Amino acid sequence: MILCFVATIGAAAAAHSAVTESSGRAAPEPSRAQVREQVKALGALGQALFFDPALSGSGKLSCASCHDPAHGFAAANGLAVQLGGGDLRQPGVRAVPSLKYLQAVPPFTEHFFESEDDADESIDNGPTGGLTWDGRVDRGQQQARIPLLSDFEMGNKNDEDIARRLIAADYGTRIAAVAGLQGTADASVLVNTALKALEVFEQDYRTFYPYTSKYDAVLAGKAVLTAQEARGLDLFNAPAKGNCASCHVSQRGNDGTPPQFTDYGLIALGAPRNPGIPANRDPHYFDLGLCGPLRTDYLNRTDYCGLFRTPTLRNVALRKTFFHNGVFHSLQQAVEFYVERETKPERWYSRKSDGSVDKYDDLPMDAKANVNMDPPFDRHAGEAPALKPDEIQDVISFLNTLTDGYTPPEQ
Repeated sequence: MILCFVATIGAAAAAHSAVTESSGRAAPEPSRAQVREQVKALGALGQALFFDPALSGSGKLSCASCHDPAHGFAAANGLAVQLGGGDLRQPGVRAVPSLKYLQAVPPFTEHFFESEDDADESIDNGPTGGLTWDGRVDRGQQQARIPLLSDFEMGNKNDEDIARRLIAADYGTRIAAVAGLQGTADASVLVNTALKALEVFEQDYRTFYPYTSKYDAVLAGKAVLTAQEARGLDLFNAPAKGNCASCHVSQRGNDGTPPQFTDYGLIALGAPRNPGIPANRDPHYFDLGLCGPLRTDYLNRTDYCGLFRTPTLRNVALRKTFFHNGVFHSLQQAVEFYVERETKPERWYSRKSDGSVDKYDDLPMDAKANVNMDPPFDRHAGEAPALKPDEIQDVISFLNTLTDGYTPPEQ
Protein backbone atom coordinates (compact mmCIF):
# COMPACT_ATOMS: atom_id res chain seq x y z
CA MET A 1 0.00 0.00 0.00
CA ILE A 2 1.21 3.52 -0.82
CA LEU A 3 0.29 4.74 2.67
CA CYS A 4 2.45 2.05 4.24
CA PHE A 5 5.46 2.80 2.04
CA VAL A 6 5.22 6.57 2.52
CA ALA A 7 4.98 6.11 6.28
CA THR A 8 7.90 3.73 6.41
CA ILE A 9 10.05 5.95 4.18
CA GLY A 10 9.57 8.51 6.92
CA ALA A 11 10.48 5.86 9.48
CA ALA A 12 13.69 5.01 7.68
CA ALA A 13 14.55 8.68 7.27
CA ALA A 14 13.98 9.21 10.98
CA ALA A 15 16.25 6.29 11.80
CA HIS A 16 18.89 7.77 9.49
CA SER A 17 18.46 11.12 11.25
CA ALA A 18 18.69 9.50 14.68
CA VAL A 19 22.02 7.90 13.75
CA THR A 20 23.37 11.22 12.48
CA GLU A 21 22.24 13.11 15.58
CA SER A 22 23.48 10.49 18.04
CA SER A 23 26.86 9.92 16.44
CA GLY A 24 27.55 13.48 15.38
CA ARG A 25 28.55 12.13 11.95
CA ALA A 26 26.80 13.28 8.81
CA ALA A 27 25.70 10.14 6.97
CA PRO A 28 24.91 10.31 3.22
CA GLU A 29 21.23 10.37 2.31
CA PRO A 30 20.05 6.86 1.32
CA SER A 31 18.68 6.08 -2.12
CA ARG A 32 15.11 4.85 -2.59
CA ALA A 33 16.37 1.29 -2.99
CA GLN A 34 18.35 1.62 0.23
CA VAL A 35 15.29 3.04 1.98
CA ARG A 36 13.24 0.05 0.90
CA GLU A 37 15.85 -2.33 2.23
CA GLN A 38 16.15 -0.40 5.49
CA VAL A 39 12.38 -0.40 5.91
CA LYS A 40 12.34 -4.16 5.35
CA ALA A 41 15.15 -4.64 7.87
CA LEU A 42 13.48 -2.33 10.41
CA GLY A 43 10.21 -4.22 10.09
CA ALA A 44 11.88 -7.59 10.58
CA LEU A 45 13.80 -6.26 13.58
CA GLY A 46 10.61 -4.79 15.03
CA GLN A 47 8.79 -8.09 14.65
CA ALA A 48 11.58 -9.91 16.47
CA LEU A 49 11.59 -7.35 19.28
CA PHE A 50 7.79 -7.44 19.58
CA PHE A 51 7.78 -11.14 20.42
CA ASP A 52 10.97 -11.20 22.51
CA PRO A 53 10.56 -11.16 26.32
CA ALA A 54 14.27 -10.42 26.78
CA LEU A 55 13.62 -6.67 26.77
CA SER A 56 11.64 -6.85 30.03
CA GLY A 57 12.97 -6.71 33.56
CA SER A 58 11.49 -10.12 34.28
CA GLY A 59 12.77 -11.61 31.06
CA LYS A 60 9.32 -13.12 30.61
CA LEU A 61 7.15 -10.28 29.26
CA SER A 62 7.10 -9.28 25.59
CA CYS A 63 4.88 -6.84 23.73
CA ALA A 64 2.97 -9.86 22.43
CA SER A 65 2.31 -11.06 25.99
CA CYS A 66 -0.30 -8.31 26.29
CA HIS A 67 -0.96 -7.66 22.58
CA ASP A 68 -1.85 -11.10 21.27
CA PRO A 69 -2.18 -11.34 17.46
CA ALA A 70 -4.99 -13.88 17.87
CA HIS A 71 -7.04 -11.32 19.78
CA GLY A 72 -6.62 -8.30 17.54
CA PHE A 73 -3.32 -7.43 19.26
CA ALA A 74 -5.15 -6.94 22.55
CA ALA A 75 -5.04 -9.10 25.70
CA ALA A 76 -5.79 -12.80 25.33
CA ASN A 77 -7.17 -13.14 28.85
CA GLY A 78 -10.07 -11.56 30.71
CA LEU A 79 -8.02 -9.70 33.30
CA ALA A 80 -9.01 -6.07 33.68
CA VAL A 81 -5.33 -5.15 33.96
CA GLN A 82 -2.20 -7.17 33.28
CA LEU A 83 0.66 -7.99 35.63
CA GLY A 84 4.21 -6.86 34.93
CA GLY A 85 7.33 -5.38 36.48
CA GLY A 86 10.50 -7.19 37.40
CA ASP A 87 8.61 -9.84 39.36
CA LEU A 88 5.51 -10.04 37.08
CA ARG A 89 3.38 -9.14 40.11
CA GLN A 90 2.82 -5.43 39.56
CA PRO A 91 -0.72 -4.71 38.33
CA GLY A 92 -1.42 -2.09 35.71
CA VAL A 93 -4.21 0.47 35.92
CA ARG A 94 -5.86 0.21 32.49
CA ALA A 95 -7.08 -2.47 30.14
CA VAL A 96 -4.80 -3.31 27.23
CA PRO A 97 -5.88 -1.50 24.03
CA SER A 98 -5.67 -3.08 20.59
CA LEU A 99 -2.71 -2.12 18.40
CA LYS A 100 -4.62 -2.71 15.17
CA TYR A 101 -5.90 0.08 12.93
CA LEU A 102 -3.86 2.83 14.54
CA GLN A 103 -2.29 3.91 11.24
CA ALA A 104 -4.84 6.68 10.62
CA VAL A 105 -5.10 8.07 14.15
CA PRO A 106 -4.37 11.82 13.86
CA PRO A 107 -1.98 13.64 16.19
CA PHE A 108 -3.57 14.80 19.42
CA THR A 109 -5.20 18.21 19.30
CA GLU A 110 -7.41 20.03 21.78
CA HIS A 111 -9.55 21.47 19.01
CA PHE A 112 -10.37 19.21 16.11
CA PHE A 113 -12.25 20.56 13.11
CA GLU A 114 -13.58 18.25 10.43
CA SER A 115 -12.18 18.77 6.97
CA GLU A 116 -14.33 20.64 4.49
CA ASP A 117 -14.86 17.37 2.63
CA ASP A 118 -16.48 15.71 5.61
CA ALA A 119 -18.47 18.22 7.63
CA ASP A 120 -18.85 21.77 8.90
CA GLU A 121 -15.37 23.13 9.54
CA SER A 122 -16.74 25.60 12.07
CA ILE A 123 -17.67 22.84 14.54
CA ASP A 124 -15.07 22.24 17.23
CA ASN A 125 -15.13 18.54 18.09
CA GLY A 126 -12.81 19.07 21.05
CA PRO A 127 -9.87 16.85 22.11
CA THR A 128 -9.13 14.30 19.41
CA GLY A 129 -6.41 11.88 18.40
CA GLY A 130 -3.17 10.66 19.86
CA LEU A 131 -2.23 7.12 20.82
CA THR A 132 -2.95 5.29 24.10
CA TRP A 133 -6.21 5.65 26.01
CA ASP A 134 -5.44 9.29 26.86
CA GLY A 135 -3.83 10.34 23.56
CA ARG A 136 -0.60 11.44 25.20
CA VAL A 137 1.77 10.43 22.39
CA ASP A 138 1.45 10.66 18.62
CA ARG A 139 4.04 8.27 17.22
CA GLY A 140 4.44 4.52 17.46
CA GLN A 141 8.00 4.86 18.70
CA GLN A 142 6.82 7.13 21.53
CA GLN A 143 4.09 4.66 22.39
CA ALA A 144 6.56 1.76 22.42
CA ARG A 145 8.73 3.54 24.96
CA ILE A 146 5.89 3.73 27.51
CA PRO A 147 5.63 0.00 28.39
CA LEU A 148 9.39 -0.48 28.20
CA LEU A 149 9.87 2.08 30.99
CA SER A 150 6.73 1.36 33.00
CA ASP A 151 7.15 -0.05 36.53
CA PHE A 152 4.09 -2.25 36.02
CA GLU A 153 4.89 -3.38 32.50
CA MET A 154 8.37 -4.20 31.22
CA GLY A 155 10.12 -2.59 34.17
CA ASN A 156 13.19 -0.89 32.67
CA LYS A 157 14.41 2.09 34.69
CA ASN A 158 15.88 4.10 31.83
CA ASP A 159 17.24 3.91 28.27
CA GLU A 160 20.50 2.46 29.53
CA ASP A 161 18.57 -0.49 30.93
CA ILE A 162 16.90 -1.04 27.56
CA ALA A 163 20.23 -0.78 25.75
CA ARG A 164 21.84 -3.34 28.06
CA ARG A 165 19.01 -5.77 27.44
CA LEU A 166 19.23 -5.24 23.68
CA ILE A 167 22.95 -6.05 23.76
CA ALA A 168 22.48 -9.05 26.05
CA ALA A 169 19.86 -10.41 23.65
CA ASP A 170 22.34 -10.09 20.74
CA TYR A 171 20.57 -7.21 18.98
CA GLY A 172 23.55 -4.85 19.08
CA THR A 173 25.16 -5.89 15.80
CA ARG A 174 21.82 -6.21 14.03
CA ILE A 175 20.70 -2.74 15.13
CA ALA A 176 24.02 -1.22 14.09
CA ALA A 177 23.62 -2.76 10.64
CA VAL A 178 20.04 -1.53 10.30
CA ALA A 179 21.13 1.94 11.41
CA GLY A 180 23.89 1.95 8.80
CA LEU A 181 26.81 1.94 11.22
CA GLN A 182 30.09 0.16 10.67
CA GLY A 183 30.94 -0.15 14.34
CA THR A 184 29.02 -0.63 17.57
CA ALA A 185 25.96 1.53 18.15
CA ASP A 186 25.83 3.62 21.31
CA ALA A 187 22.95 3.39 23.77
CA SER A 188 20.97 6.20 22.18
CA VAL A 189 21.15 4.69 18.71
CA LEU A 190 20.33 1.23 20.06
CA VAL A 191 17.18 2.40 21.82
CA ASN A 192 15.98 4.85 19.16
CA THR A 193 16.46 2.30 16.39
CA ALA A 194 14.69 -0.40 18.40
CA LEU A 195 11.74 1.92 19.01
CA LYS A 196 11.66 2.90 15.36
CA ALA A 197 11.74 -0.78 14.38
CA LEU A 198 8.71 -1.49 16.57
CA GLU A 199 6.91 1.44 14.94
CA VAL A 200 7.71 0.18 11.45
CA PHE A 201 6.54 -3.34 12.30
CA GLU A 202 3.25 -1.93 13.55
CA GLN A 203 2.81 -0.14 10.21
CA ASP A 204 2.74 -3.42 8.31
CA TYR A 205 -0.70 -3.25 6.71
CA ARG A 206 -0.91 -7.02 6.18
CA THR A 207 -0.73 -7.55 9.93
CA PHE A 208 -2.11 -4.42 11.55
CA TYR A 209 -4.63 -2.98 9.09
CA PRO A 210 -5.54 -5.61 6.52
CA TYR A 211 -9.26 -4.70 6.16
CA THR A 212 -10.25 -8.34 5.79
CA SER A 213 -13.47 -8.43 7.78
CA LYS A 214 -16.79 -9.55 6.40
CA TYR A 215 -17.98 -5.96 6.48
CA ASP A 216 -15.04 -4.98 4.26
CA ALA A 217 -16.04 -7.76 1.87
CA VAL A 218 -19.60 -6.40 1.90
CA LEU A 219 -18.36 -2.91 1.06
CA ALA A 220 -16.34 -4.41 -1.78
CA GLY A 221 -19.39 -6.23 -3.16
CA LYS A 222 -17.95 -9.65 -2.35
CA ALA A 223 -20.34 -10.65 0.45
CA VAL A 224 -23.80 -9.86 1.78
CA LEU A 225 -24.88 -9.27 5.36
CA THR A 226 -27.39 -11.70 6.81
CA ALA A 227 -30.79 -10.31 7.74
CA GLN A 228 -29.77 -10.08 11.39
CA GLU A 229 -26.43 -8.42 10.58
CA ALA A 230 -28.19 -5.91 8.33
CA ARG A 231 -30.69 -5.06 11.07
CA GLY A 232 -27.77 -4.64 13.44
CA LEU A 233 -26.04 -2.22 11.08
CA ASP A 234 -29.22 -0.16 10.77
CA LEU A 235 -29.58 -0.03 14.56
CA PHE A 236 -25.87 0.78 14.91
CA ASN A 237 -26.28 3.77 12.61
CA ALA A 238 -29.73 5.03 13.64
CA PRO A 239 -29.46 8.21 15.79
CA ALA A 240 -32.64 7.32 17.69
CA LYS A 241 -31.51 3.74 18.41
CA GLY A 242 -27.90 2.72 19.01
CA ASN A 243 -26.38 5.91 17.61
CA CYS A 244 -23.06 4.05 17.72
CA ALA A 245 -21.89 5.51 14.41
CA SER A 246 -21.84 9.01 15.89
CA CYS A 247 -18.48 8.05 17.42
CA HIS A 248 -17.71 4.74 15.69
CA VAL A 249 -17.98 5.91 12.08
CA SER A 250 -19.25 3.11 9.83
CA GLN A 251 -19.26 4.82 6.43
CA ARG A 252 -16.42 5.06 3.93
CA GLY A 253 -14.57 8.36 3.85
CA ASN A 254 -15.33 10.72 1.00
CA ASP A 255 -12.01 9.67 -0.50
CA GLY A 256 -13.13 6.04 -0.53
CA THR A 257 -11.05 4.88 2.43
CA PRO A 258 -12.58 2.09 4.52
CA PRO A 259 -14.42 3.11 7.70
CA GLN A 260 -12.23 3.11 10.80
CA PHE A 261 -15.13 2.67 13.27
CA THR A 262 -13.86 5.54 15.40
CA ASP A 263 -13.87 9.32 15.15
CA TYR A 264 -10.67 9.39 17.27
CA GLY A 265 -12.35 11.70 19.78
CA LEU A 266 -11.83 11.67 23.54
CA ILE A 267 -15.07 11.24 25.43
CA ALA A 268 -16.32 10.62 28.96
CA LEU A 269 -18.68 7.62 29.01
CA GLY A 270 -18.97 7.20 32.77
CA ALA A 271 -17.93 3.54 32.84
CA PRO A 272 -18.57 1.93 36.25
CA ARG A 273 -15.68 1.70 38.69
CA ASN A 274 -13.91 -1.64 38.43
CA PRO A 275 -13.12 -3.21 41.82
CA GLY A 276 -10.88 -5.68 39.99
CA ILE A 277 -8.22 -2.99 39.56
CA PRO A 278 -6.02 -2.97 42.69
CA ALA A 279 -5.44 0.80 42.44
CA ASN A 280 -9.19 1.31 42.91
CA ARG A 281 -9.00 -0.01 46.47
CA ASP A 282 -7.96 3.53 47.35
CA PRO A 283 -11.26 5.47 47.30
CA HIS A 284 -9.34 8.65 46.49
CA TYR A 285 -7.72 7.20 43.36
CA PHE A 286 -9.31 8.00 40.01
CA ASP A 287 -8.03 7.32 36.52
CA LEU A 288 -9.19 10.46 34.75
CA GLY A 289 -7.71 9.86 31.32
CA LEU A 290 -6.87 13.12 29.58
CA CYS A 291 -6.46 15.02 32.87
CA GLY A 292 -4.24 12.40 34.53
CA PRO A 293 -2.65 10.80 36.37
CA LEU A 294 -0.73 9.01 33.58
CA ARG A 295 -0.97 12.03 31.31
CA THR A 296 0.41 15.12 33.04
CA ASP A 297 0.06 18.10 30.70
CA TYR A 298 -3.63 18.69 31.47
CA LEU A 299 -3.72 17.87 35.18
CA ASN A 300 -5.54 21.09 36.04
CA ARG A 301 -8.14 20.89 33.27
CA THR A 302 -11.22 19.70 35.14
CA ASP A 303 -13.26 19.86 31.94
CA TYR A 304 -11.01 17.15 30.48
CA CYS A 305 -11.32 14.74 33.39
CA GLY A 306 -12.79 11.36 32.52
CA LEU A 307 -12.14 11.65 28.78
CA PHE A 308 -10.64 8.62 27.01
CA ARG A 309 -10.04 8.08 23.31
CA THR A 310 -12.74 6.27 21.36
CA PRO A 311 -11.18 2.98 20.16
CA THR A 312 -11.94 1.36 16.84
CA LEU A 313 -14.57 -1.36 16.97
CA ARG A 314 -12.73 -3.42 14.37
CA ASN A 315 -12.03 -6.86 15.89
CA VAL A 316 -14.02 -5.88 18.98
CA ALA A 317 -15.58 -9.36 19.11
CA LEU A 318 -12.11 -10.77 19.88
CA ARG A 319 -11.75 -8.70 23.04
CA LYS A 320 -12.02 -10.18 26.53
CA THR A 321 -12.38 -6.82 28.29
CA PHE A 322 -14.12 -3.60 27.33
CA PHE A 323 -13.63 0.10 28.14
CA HIS A 324 -10.46 1.69 29.49
CA ASN A 325 -10.85 -0.03 32.87
CA GLY A 326 -11.81 -3.47 31.58
CA VAL A 327 -14.97 -3.43 33.65
CA PHE A 328 -17.01 -5.51 31.18
CA HIS A 329 -16.14 -8.89 29.74
CA SER A 330 -18.60 -9.39 26.89
CA LEU A 331 -20.12 -7.44 24.03
CA GLN A 332 -23.48 -8.22 25.59
CA GLN A 333 -22.56 -6.33 28.76
CA ALA A 334 -21.00 -3.45 26.86
CA VAL A 335 -24.02 -2.83 24.61
CA GLU A 336 -26.46 -3.26 27.49
CA PHE A 337 -24.52 -0.65 29.47
CA TYR A 338 -24.82 1.83 26.62
CA VAL A 339 -28.59 1.60 26.51
CA GLU A 340 -29.20 1.17 30.26
CA ARG A 341 -26.69 3.60 31.74
CA GLU A 342 -29.40 6.21 32.20
CA THR A 343 -32.55 4.08 32.16
CA LYS A 344 -31.39 1.52 34.75
CA PRO A 345 -28.35 3.00 36.54
CA GLU A 346 -28.87 0.83 39.62
CA ARG A 347 -27.74 -2.18 37.58
CA TRP A 348 -24.36 -0.66 36.77
CA TYR A 349 -23.27 1.60 39.60
CA SER A 350 -22.54 1.20 43.29
CA ARG A 351 -24.58 2.83 46.01
CA LYS A 352 -23.75 5.62 48.39
CA SER A 353 -23.95 5.25 52.16
CA ASP A 354 -27.54 6.55 52.07
CA GLY A 355 -28.55 3.82 49.63
CA SER A 356 -28.88 6.05 46.55
CA VAL A 357 -27.21 5.12 43.28
CA ASP A 358 -23.77 6.67 42.81
CA LYS A 359 -23.96 7.35 39.06
CA TYR A 360 -20.63 7.58 37.24
CA ASP A 361 -18.96 6.19 40.36
CA ASP A 362 -15.50 6.04 38.76
CA LEU A 363 -15.35 9.83 38.60
CA PRO A 364 -14.98 12.44 41.35
CA MET A 365 -17.95 14.77 41.74
CA ASP A 366 -16.49 17.69 39.80
CA ALA A 367 -15.80 15.49 36.76
CA LYS A 368 -19.26 13.97 36.49
CA ALA A 369 -20.49 16.97 34.52
CA ASN A 370 -18.21 15.86 31.66
CA VAL A 371 -20.08 12.61 31.02
CA ASN A 372 -21.53 12.45 27.52
CA MET A 373 -25.32 12.70 27.30
CA ASP A 374 -25.85 12.20 23.55
CA PRO A 375 -28.29 9.45 22.48
CA PRO A 376 -28.77 6.78 23.69
CA PHE A 377 -27.72 8.50 26.96
CA ASP A 378 -30.49 11.10 26.66
CA ARG A 379 -33.11 8.89 28.33
CA HIS A 380 -34.08 8.86 31.98
CA ALA A 381 -34.44 6.34 34.79
CA GLY A 382 -37.43 4.10 34.30
CA GLU A 383 -37.80 4.79 30.58
CA ALA A 384 -37.45 2.05 27.98
CA PRO A 385 -33.86 1.65 26.73
CA ALA A 386 -33.06 2.61 23.15
CA LEU A 387 -32.56 -1.03 22.17
CA LYS A 388 -34.73 -4.02 23.00
CA PRO A 389 -33.07 -7.35 23.88
CA ASP A 390 -33.50 -8.74 20.36
CA GLU A 391 -32.11 -5.52 18.90
CA ILE A 392 -29.04 -5.80 21.12
CA GLN A 393 -28.46 -9.25 19.63
CA ASP A 394 -28.78 -7.74 16.16
CA VAL A 395 -26.13 -5.12 16.94
CA ILE A 396 -23.81 -7.78 18.35
CA SER A 397 -24.33 -9.85 15.22
CA PHE A 398 -23.20 -6.87 13.14
CA LEU A 399 -20.18 -6.21 15.37
CA ASN A 400 -19.04 -9.75 14.70
CA THR A 401 -18.72 -8.85 11.01
CA LEU A 402 -15.84 -6.49 11.91
CA THR A 403 -13.41 -9.32 12.73
CA ASP A 404 -10.50 -9.68 10.30
CA GLY A 405 -9.80 -12.96 8.54
CA TYR A 406 -13.10 -13.43 6.73
CA THR A 407 -12.98 -15.44 3.52
CA PRO A 408 -15.63 -14.30 1.01
CA PRO A 409 -17.60 -17.01 -0.79
CA GLU A 410 -16.45 -17.82 -4.29
CA GLN A 411 -18.17 -15.64 -6.84
